[in-house]
Amino acid sequence: MLRFRSLASGSSGNATLVEACDGLHHTRMLVDCGLGLRQLQAALAAEGLGLQDLDGVFITHEHGDHVGCSPTLLARHGVPLWTSAGTAQAMGLADGTPGVHRVRDGQVFAVRGIEIHPFTVPHDAREPLQLRCSDGNRWLGMMTDIGHVSAYALASLAGMHALVLESNHDVDLLARSAYPDFLKRRVGGQHGHLSNVQAAAALAALRHDRLNTVVAAHLSERNNRPDLVSRAFATVLNCADEDILLTARRGRDWLVV
Repeated sequence: MLRFRSLASGSSGNATLVEACDGLHHTRMLVDCGLGLRQLQAALAAEGLGLQDLDGVFITHEHGDHVGCSPTLLARHGVPLWTSAGTAQAMGLADGTPGVHRVRDGQVFAVRGIEIHPFTVPHDAREPLQLRCSDGNRWLGMMTDIGHVSAYALASLAGMHALVLESNHDVDLLARSAYPDFLKRRVGGQHGHLSNVQAAAALAALRHDRLNTVVAAHLSERNNRPDLVSRAFATVLNCADEDILLTARRGRDWLVV
């Protein structure tokens, strides 16, 4: 069984716990770790888990809301990290640092019972990677922090049973926001974050009969609203708003892929 749950999602921090169980053994992997150590411990404790139950952390890129306490997990608690060479360098992790595994676009690797397929995306970071992962039976695709949806990204997420998909901002709300102009350009640019319209278009391209779970992630607290995302996704999925497993910010329960 493959399942996941959001521990945090948004500009203040991002972390998703992915778990595979073959009936005897559990594998638990964090995708990003944009939380403080105490926050992470509290979130894990709510599930009856501790830091010792983590098999590793996949860091998508070096921005603080994704890195969080992961260097501390590595240095003090021996939790290994997987990330790109560019991200590791941006994080100040020297070559040969014990417990740091450098991976690249298209390089398939496994962390015990979870197989991970990273793929590159356009974002304003050194060497950003997003991913799809599997327990050998079901597939979960994750794509946040991407300025535009490339054909390669769509191909990388074809055939998923579950999706965690960025829907960061509403274009009109961003335009009217108090953000300075440079930040508006950055967020809405080709290497920034997806708007609701872009996310819905990606979802339309990725929709298929076996896709049963869609979670919108990385919603801006200032420049978006859950009801706007729900409406955009519902139109694509042809279902009622309340039928959508909507936001990672609100949807904290375990979701089975």
